[in-house]
Amino acid sequence: MRAITIPEAGGPEVLTLSEVIAPQPGHTDILVRVAYAGINRPDLLQRQGSYAPPAGASLLPGLEVAGTIEAVGAGVRQWQVGQAVCALANGGGYAEFVTIPQGQVLPLPEGFPLDQAAALPETLFTVWSNLYMRAGMKPGESLLVHGGSSGIGSMAIQLAGLQGQTCYVTVKSQDKADYCQALGAEAAIIYPEQDFVEAVKALTDGRGVDVILDMVAGDYIARDLKCLAVDGRLVIIATQGGMQANFHAAHLMVKRQTITGSTLRPQSDAQKQAITDDIKARVWPSILDGRLHQPIQACFDLEQASEAHRLLESGSVMGKIVLKVAD
Repeated sequence: MRAITIPEAGGPEVLTLSEVIAPQPGHTDILVRVAYAGINRPDLLQRQGSYAPPAGASLLPGLEVAGTIEAVGAGVRQWQVGQAVCALANGGGYAEFVTIPQGQVLPLPEGFPLDQAAALPETLFTVWSNLYMRAGMKPGESLLVHGGSSGIGSMAIQLAGLQGQTCYVTVKSQDKADYCQALGAEAAIIYPEQDFVEAVKALTDGRGVDVILDMVAGDYIARDLKCLAVDGRLVIIATQGGMQANFHAAHLMVKRQTITGSTLRPQSDAQKQAITDDIKARVWPSILDGRLHQPIQACFDLEQASEAHRLLESGSVMGKIVLKVAD
């Protein structure tokens, strides 16, 4: 099969279109014939050599796909050959075929656009598991999302709207602010021009927000805590601004704040199945009826994976990028 390989760590140019042996499904796996694969920041980190696949996962990049089931393992009962699905992969999505544990798969109705479906799993699983399963967001609460125009931000804005929460975002430019507000953000703070701490205080009459979804970390953490309300929760899902932070512990204690976080890929298949089941029950109907979608900025052919990575690294993306693997 055709697949994108990473012969050595480096820039986008190291991504190579190769012929490799197609995988075979294990006892409880399904084999997906991939139509589209989503591009995500963990893929960039893997290409750079700083995010190794977990034990037993494919060495090929790619964490989300959409396509049709080509084969199933002997222990699979709920899925059938020929079904259209999208899925969270443990790796290997930039390829014509990928094996997926059966518990990480979501069904698609006939005619659902596969490019749209491929852009969903990684961001949907990440946002839902962190905001609603980990931080326990409730209707009526407020949320601040850093990087509101990203794929993660786009998903968080819409989920907050569907769940009855007020969402604020930080963005780099006015066009990104407009994009986020069109998706449902209550306000967009343009951080090169505004201090987001002061802006949040003004927007909430000094109360602060209940939850912050932070992909920056570093020196943002101390500032985040100043933005949080009493009993507020800070959820860290990436460290684009650095892994070390200094903050005022007494401030956190007085306001009974919580700092938590997670990474998705290293979690066990059982943990990912629990997220899948919760999404299927509580979110998937909103996907299928069109109330929730993931905007796609660009689609590249599989052999253009390097160009797709360059675009994501540019910081100009609003929404997601996908690779077209097959018709």
